[in-house]
Amino acid sequence: MRPDEFPDNDEDSLFTPAERTAAAARSTWVSVAVNLVLSMAQIAAGIMAKSQGLIADGIHTLSDLIADFVVLFANHHSQKDADEDHPYGHQRFETAASLVLGALLLAVGLGMLWSAASKLQNPESIATVHITALWVAAGALVGKELLFRYMLNVAKKVKSSMLVANAWHARSDAASSLVVGIGIIGNLMGYPILDPIAAAIVGFMVTRMGWNFGWDALHDLMDRAVDEAEVQTIRQTLLDTPGVGSVHDVRTRKMGDMIVVDVHLEVDATLSVEQGHDIAVAARNRVMQRHRVINMMTHVDPYRRPDRDHEATSRVHMNTGSRP
Repeated sequence: MRPDEFPDNDEDSLFTPAERTAAAARSTWVSVAVNLVLSMAQIAAGIMAKSQGLIADGIHTLSDLIADFVVLFANHHSQKDADEDHPYGHQRFETAASLVLGALLLAVGLGMLWSAASKLQNPESIATVHITALWVAAGALVGKELLFRYMLNVAKKVKSSMLVANAWHARSDAASSLVVGIGIIGNLMGYPILDPIAAAIVGFMVTRMGWNFGWDALHDLMDRAVDEAEVQTIRQTLLDTPGVGSVHDVRTRKMGDMIVVDVHLEVDATLSVEQGHDIAVAARNRVMQRHRVINMMTHVDPYRRPDRDHEATSRVHMNTGSRP
């Protein structure tokens, strides 16, 4: 799930920034506890059972601890109020955190590929693993999959792309544990080379996921717009505002998980400046209540209703015809 693929509905208003921060902190601390236990168990069992795949998986899990603390740091700073240097707030701390997570995954994945390649070049150095490694890998698989489902549920609930990234980091661990388990089974069946092959597959999976998250975060930092479906729902909310005749030049850019909008609204040209301003304020308030919009800049354009243009033209003709 990409950050701009959150379903758009009125549930955004149910969560205040403080509630989103609390949910993020709670789920991340759960991740810290689970990853700490799993990484220690995997690395220790991998060393004792002589399984390179399990050691690699444990290192991957250990990287989650660093990722979790990055998330906690960014989650804290992203909720700071706007100031003179950051008039739109600090929400992009979350996007920057996603970029860091992507870079971390990329580095870990490349390191795992390098280690696996070294083993595959010297197959005679590959030892037969102990069956303990299989049980630890199975336990890690179950623990990581449960952690992923819990974290993704929280991320979708509060609509946080940073938490989505961290949840999928946990899912990458679950997938890697599955591959490692298969490699250990192959090793126990007399094919020791399958253990480093499993480690290489895990490295590739982690590298690919790191690239995808980093690339998406980089585009968001470059003011990427939200998807067209969400733009259309914002446009419809504007059109449903009493007094708004038409909407054009709707432009969006991401500010973390929130959105900044610029839009031109057309209102009746016969209205006063104050009346046009009131319509624009009402439209802005409706959008900010119904969508994840943190700020909306409106430009009011005048327009004439065709029926009134017809009436005005008729009056001009009548006045013209009455002249001597």
